[in-house]
Amino acid sequence: MKKTFKIATLGCKVNQYESAYLQRRLQEEGWIPVPPGEPSEVTIVNTCIVTQAASHQSRQEIRKAIRENEEGVVAAIGCYGQAFPEELRSIKGLGLIAGNVEKSRVPDLLLSAVDSGDRADFSVPFPRGMGFEVMDIKKFPGRSRAFLKIQDGCESFCSYCIVPFSRGPYRSLPRDDLLRVMENLAVEGYREVVFTGIHLGKYGIDLGAKEDLKSVLLAIGKRGFPLRVRLSSLEPGEIDDELIDMMASEKWLCRHFHIPLQSGDDGVLKKMDRTYSSRTFGALVKKIHAAIPLVAIGVDVMTGFPGENHAAYSNTLALLDDLPVSYLHVFPYSRRPGTSAAGFPAQIPPPEKKKRAAELRSLGLSKKNAFYENCVGKNFQVVMEGAHARDNGLLRGISDNYIPVFFPCFPPCQDDLVSVRIDKVEANHVIGQVVPSHQSE
Repeated sequence: MKKTFKIATLGCKVNQYESAYLQRRLQEEGWIPVPPGEPSEVTIVNTCIVTQAASHQSRQEIRKAIRENEEGVVAAIGCYGQAFPEELRSIKGLGLIAGNVEKSRVPDLLLSAVDSGDRADFSVPFPRGMGFEVMDIKKFPGRSRAFLKIQDGCESFCSYCIVPFSRGPYRSLPRDDLLRVMENLAVEGYREVVFTGIHLGKYGIDLGAKEDLKSVLLAIGKRGFPLRVRLSSLEPGEIDDELIDMMASEKWLCRHFHIPLQSGDDGVLKKMDRTYSSRTFGALVKKIHAAIPLVAIGVDVMTGFPGENHAAYSNTLALLDDLPVSYLHVFPYSRRPGTSAAGFPAQIPPPEKKKRAAELRSLGLSKKNAFYENCVGKNFQVVMEGAHARDNGLLRGISDNYIPVFFPCFPPCQDDLVSVRIDKVEANHVIGQVVPSHQSE
């Protein structure tokens, strides 16, 4: 008898990649995926705990799955089970708990859980010397861009962050495996691959002295794959002149950096255990922008960290207002058990955190619109992502510098990568039109 399953994924792109791997594995074993809202024999919730809100959402998703599948098995996997398994054990009706150590084994663990009918608990600590678990994926259902997890783990232990406890030590996808998966994705027709990781800039630190992110990017460039590469988040200290020059000169490397700032106040940065100053961060952003004028520079910023007084918050606001950033990801500080900042004095009241976050998001929106306006009249290579739901005849795509562009394509475009000129910005939407590829930048 065929078994049915569905997967609910919360959190980061690494989780999305791992869920895609689990779906592939289960389908290879003869399991049948069912859409959300329909009952299934197994429901997997790939959890996130980076904030209190994420933990709450994970618990809600787990309880929802239990209600909808009273006769089935619900599995809670990933970061929640790794960092706070005792909280999951209190949820009645949960059939399987597995942390990140056992995530690749979930398909096999599910078979045992289904057969036994008893709760199975596989929340174990990270073993010393744990290697990277290779999770091969050839297809991402419903996506024209592929993700590739090339790194896992974090050992920075910033004072506010639970991630090192849930993701473990640094480990990297070996170069040969990385190139093999890239080749498979190219054969499958993907025109963009997004490199993901928990601490992407530490790629290769466990593979030997000559292996790092830049060396593997150079190897990719030599192979000449018919696709482009986008980098996810990199720490400020991991972006040097060589990487900037590579992004400026190599057409296959997307003009897009995402850089965590967290705070623009040096006192707060020190309490966060961050390793840069506001001055060096600002200088880096200006250097990148000068070398690559149309680059997208996204920034993570946290507000409401313990002890962040109005002067410190104003320093963050002023720094970001002065910099040529393209968009902001704003996070109110979230107190996480087990982190050192959870015990810091001068915790900021929630209403004040909410107010500051709203102001930063407003600044981020104005920065995004200014970035979009600066790109009007210019041509970009755009990977198509499908039809725009609200406007018949419009397609949606992503430019190499991370602009979502809507454009008509008549007759229907024959390639997933097209050249598009941006014509205008309307209500935070970018509208363009297809141009001959020889006219693109």
